[in-house]
Amino acid sequence: MSESNSAILQRAYEDFARGNIPGVFAAFDPAIRWHVPGHSPLSGDYVGHDQIGAFFQRTMELSQGTLSIDVHNVLSGDDLVVVLATINARRNGVADSFPEVHVWRMRNGKATEFREYQGDEQREDRFWS
Repeated sequence: MSESNSAILQRAYEDFARGNIPGVFAAFDPAIRWHVPGHSPLSGDYVGHDQIGAFFQRTMELSQGTLSIDVHNVLSGDDLVVVLATINARRNGVADSFPEVHVWRMRNGKATEFREYQGDEQREDRFWS
C-alpha cells in the first residue's frame, strides 16, 4: 500500500524542521509550481527544485536562519492536501508569527503545486521587506 499524501507532506514539514532539504525535495515533483502571494522580496512564482531551493535559501537569509513552521492540522482529499500552519521568524531583531494555509496538489505521491494563503498579507509583506 502506498503512503498517503498527508503522510508524505507531514514528513516533508518534519524534514524542513530538521534542515533536511533533500528530504523535503524527495516529496516534490521535479516540475513543482510554488506560489507565494504579496509584494515582499519572497513573493512570486517559482518552478522546480532549483528555484524553490533559492526561495528557501533567501527565506533563511532574511530570517537569519530562524524560520520555523508549526503544523496544526493536515486535511487531505484525493489529490489535495491542506495544511493549517503558523510561520515563525525573526528579522532585524523583531520576532513574529503568521497564520497561513498551505494548499498542495499531489500526483503519484509527489507534490506538484503549492499555494500559500496568508492570514494578513500586508503584515507579512512589511515583515519580509
